[in-house]
Amino acid sequence: MVHIEICAVGKIKEKFFRDALDEYKKRLSGYCRIGITEVQDEKTPENAGESEREIILQKEGERLLKKINERDHVIALAIDGKMMSSEEMADHMEDLLNKGMSSIVFVIGGSLGLSRDVLSRADEKISFSKMTFPHQLMRVILLEQIYRSFKIIKGEPYHK
Repeated sequence: MVHIEICAVGKIKEKFFRDALDEYKKRLSGYCRIGITEVQDEKTPENAGESEREIILQKEGERLLKKINERDHVIALAIDGKMMSSEEMADHMEDLLNKGMSSIVFVIGGSLGLSRDVLSRADEKISFSKMTFPHQLMRVILLEQIYRSFKIIKGEPYHK
């Protein structure tokens, strides 16, 4: 069974987000092993300059990279990544599974995004929208789309 890990910057504080994540993790348990790894975020001062923002990205990036193994297929969520429909994502997930990918890691950055090093390590980048979403909500959206992908792959009702 494939292992899917969500590796994200920051902690989820809101109970309603944690409840939603728990629900999708429960739903996904029949399709894959699912985990969520959180790394500490850096406080970004309101008036942070470019060099300070780079340092923050670098620190968060180093923490993320420590959680990624050499054999992991890494998918970075980035605003300039490839956009796809739910059906296209399902096809892509099925393709990865058919190629024998046993460990897929989705990486979600903090408020400043992802460092160049993390983006370089990623095997691919995807985007859910040109809009910016809170990283807590993005985790829920991502898990829902992973769940939807498995339902589409299995030909089971859910996707409309």
